[in-house]
Amino acid sequence: MPLWGELLVAAVIVVGLVGIVVPILPGTLLIVGALFVWALVVGGWAWSVFALALLVIAAGEVIKYLVAGRSLRSDAIPNRTIVVGGLVGIVGFFVVPVVGLLLGFIVGALVSELIRTRSIERAWRGAWAALKAAAKTIGIELLFALIATGIWTGGAFAW
Repeated sequence: MPLWGELLVAAVIVVGLVGIVVPILPGTLLIVGALFVWALVVGGWAWSVFALALLVIAAGEVIKYLVAGRSLRSDAIPNRTIVVGGLVGIVGFFVVPVVGLLLGFIVGALVSELIRTRSIERAWRGAWAALKAAAKTIGIELLFALIATGIWTGGAFAW
Protein backbone atom coordinates (compact mmCIF):
# COMPACT_ATOMS: atom_id res chain seq x y z
CA MET A 1 0.00 0.00 0.00
CA PRO A 2 1.38 3.44 -0.85
CA LEU A 3 2.21 5.88 1.91
CA TRP A 4 -0.87 8.02 1.25
CA GLY A 5 -3.01 4.89 1.70
CA GLU A 6 -1.38 4.11 5.03
CA LEU A 7 -1.91 7.72 6.12
CA LEU A 8 -5.56 7.55 5.08
CA VAL A 9 -6.06 4.37 7.12
CA ALA A 10 -4.31 6.04 10.07
CA ALA A 11 -6.57 9.09 9.74
CA VAL A 12 -9.71 6.94 9.77
CA ILE A 13 -8.38 5.11 12.83
CA VAL A 14 -7.80 8.44 14.60
CA VAL A 15 -11.35 9.54 13.73
CA GLY A 16 -12.54 6.19 15.11
CA LEU A 17 -10.65 6.73 18.36
CA VAL A 18 -12.24 10.17 18.70
CA GLY A 19 -15.59 8.55 17.94
CA ILE A 20 -15.14 6.25 20.92
CA VAL A 21 -14.53 9.14 23.29
CA VAL A 22 -17.29 11.30 21.75
CA PRO A 23 -19.87 8.57 21.15
CA ILE A 24 -21.63 10.11 18.17
CA LEU A 25 -19.46 8.43 15.54
CA PRO A 26 -19.29 4.62 15.41
CA GLY A 27 -15.64 4.61 16.49
CA THR A 28 -15.02 0.89 16.75
CA LEU A 29 -16.76 0.24 13.46
CA LEU A 30 -14.63 2.89 11.72
CA ILE A 31 -11.46 1.29 13.08
CA VAL A 32 -12.49 -2.22 12.02
CA GLY A 33 -13.49 -0.91 8.59
CA ALA A 34 -10.16 0.87 8.12
CA LEU A 35 -8.23 -2.22 9.15
CA PHE A 36 -10.34 -4.38 6.83
CA VAL A 37 -9.65 -2.12 3.84
CA TRP A 38 -5.95 -2.09 4.74
CA ALA A 39 -5.84 -5.90 4.90
CA LEU A 40 -7.78 -6.14 1.64
CA VAL A 41 -5.31 -3.89 -0.19
CA VAL A 42 -2.11 -5.24 1.37
CA GLY A 43 -3.19 -8.89 1.42
CA GLY A 44 -1.15 -11.85 2.65
CA TRP A 45 0.10 -11.47 6.21
CA ALA A 46 -2.05 -8.34 6.69
CA TRP A 47 -5.05 -10.62 7.19
CA SER A 48 -3.35 -12.07 10.26
CA VAL A 49 -2.84 -8.56 11.63
CA PHE A 50 -6.49 -7.76 10.89
CA ALA A 51 -7.70 -10.98 12.55
CA LEU A 52 -5.65 -10.31 15.69
CA ALA A 53 -6.83 -6.68 15.89
CA LEU A 54 -10.44 -7.79 15.34
CA LEU A 55 -10.10 -10.38 18.10
CA VAL A 56 -8.80 -7.72 20.49
CA ILE A 57 -11.65 -5.33 19.63
CA ALA A 58 -14.24 -8.11 20.01
CA ALA A 59 -12.80 -9.02 23.42
CA GLY A 60 -13.02 -5.36 24.44
CA GLU A 61 -16.66 -5.17 23.38
CA VAL A 62 -17.56 -8.22 25.47
CA ILE A 63 -15.57 -7.04 28.48
CA LYS A 64 -17.07 -3.54 28.43
CA TYR A 65 -20.61 -4.90 28.63
CA LEU A 66 -19.71 -7.37 31.36
CA VAL A 67 -18.01 -4.68 33.47
CA ALA A 68 -20.77 -2.10 32.95
CA GLY A 69 -23.48 -4.64 33.68
CA ARG A 70 -21.80 -5.75 36.87
CA SER A 71 -21.30 -2.15 37.93
CA LEU A 72 -24.95 -1.27 37.31
CA ARG A 73 -26.22 -4.40 39.06
CA SER A 74 -24.06 -3.74 42.12
CA ASP A 75 -25.56 -0.23 42.35
CA ALA A 76 -29.09 -1.53 41.56
CA ILE A 77 -29.46 0.74 38.52
CA PRO A 78 -31.87 -0.44 35.80
CA ASN A 79 -30.88 -0.41 32.13
CA ARG A 80 -33.66 2.11 31.56
CA THR A 81 -31.57 4.78 33.29
CA ILE A 82 -28.72 4.29 30.82
CA VAL A 83 -31.09 4.26 27.83
CA VAL A 84 -32.89 7.44 28.91
CA GLY A 85 -29.56 9.10 29.71
CA GLY A 86 -28.19 8.14 26.30
CA LEU A 87 -31.24 9.39 24.41
CA VAL A 88 -31.33 12.70 26.27
CA GLY A 89 -27.56 12.92 25.76
CA ILE A 90 -28.01 12.67 21.99
CA VAL A 91 -30.61 15.44 22.09
CA GLY A 92 -28.30 17.46 24.32
CA PHE A 93 -25.47 17.07 21.82
CA PHE A 94 -27.48 19.03 19.26
CA VAL A 95 -29.02 21.52 21.68
CA VAL A 96 -25.85 22.46 23.58
CA PRO A 97 -22.76 22.00 21.37
CA VAL A 98 -19.63 20.40 22.83
CA VAL A 99 -20.85 19.69 26.40
CA GLY A 100 -24.44 18.76 25.52
CA LEU A 101 -23.80 15.04 25.26
CA LEU A 102 -22.43 14.72 28.77
CA LEU A 103 -24.88 17.23 30.21
CA GLY A 104 -27.82 15.52 28.51
CA PHE A 105 -26.72 12.10 29.74
CA ILE A 106 -26.50 13.31 33.33
CA VAL A 107 -29.87 15.10 33.17
CA GLY A 108 -31.55 12.12 31.49
CA ALA A 109 -30.16 9.63 34.00
CA LEU A 110 -31.07 11.92 36.90
CA VAL A 111 -34.66 12.41 35.74
CA SER A 112 -35.05 8.68 35.07
CA GLU A 113 -33.77 7.85 38.55
CA LEU A 114 -35.88 10.60 40.12
CA ILE A 115 -39.02 9.14 38.57
CA ARG A 116 -38.00 5.66 39.73
CA THR A 117 -36.86 6.44 43.28
CA ARG A 118 -38.82 9.63 44.06
CA SER A 119 -35.83 10.89 46.05
CA ILE A 120 -33.36 13.47 44.77
CA GLU A 121 -30.57 12.02 46.91
CA ARG A 122 -31.04 8.48 45.58
CA ALA A 123 -31.53 9.85 42.08
CA TRP A 124 -28.16 11.64 42.24
CA ARG A 125 -26.50 8.44 43.43
CA GLY A 126 -28.14 6.52 40.59
CA ALA A 127 -27.18 9.11 37.98
CA TRP A 128 -23.61 9.12 39.28
CA ALA A 129 -23.48 5.31 39.12
CA ALA A 130 -24.81 5.40 35.55
CA LEU A 131 -22.20 8.00 34.61
CA LYS A 132 -19.42 5.88 36.13
CA ALA A 133 -20.65 2.81 34.22
CA ALA A 134 -20.72 4.78 30.96
CA ALA A 135 -17.21 6.11 31.61
CA LYS A 136 -15.98 2.57 32.27
CA THR A 137 -17.39 1.35 28.95
CA ILE A 138 -15.77 4.22 27.06
CA GLY A 139 -12.45 3.61 28.80
CA ILE A 140 -12.48 -0.12 28.12
CA GLU A 141 -13.49 0.34 24.48
CA LEU A 142 -10.78 2.97 24.01
CA LEU A 143 -8.13 0.78 25.65
CA PHE A 144 -8.85 -2.20 23.41
CA ALA A 145 -9.10 0.02 20.31
CA LEU A 146 -5.69 1.48 21.15
CA ILE A 147 -4.27 -2.03 21.52
CA ALA A 148 -5.73 -2.94 18.11
CA THR A 149 -4.26 0.27 16.70
CA GLY A 150 -0.88 -0.72 18.11
CA ILE A 151 -1.19 -4.14 16.47
CA TRP A 152 -1.94 -2.46 13.13
CA THR A 153 0.93 -0.01 13.57
CA GLY A 154 3.32 -2.87 14.23
CA GLY A 155 2.00 -4.74 11.20
CA ALA A 156 2.20 -1.69 8.95
CA PHE A 157 5.80 -0.97 9.96
CA ALA A 158 6.79 -4.62 9.64
CA TRP A 159 5.95 -4.44 5.95
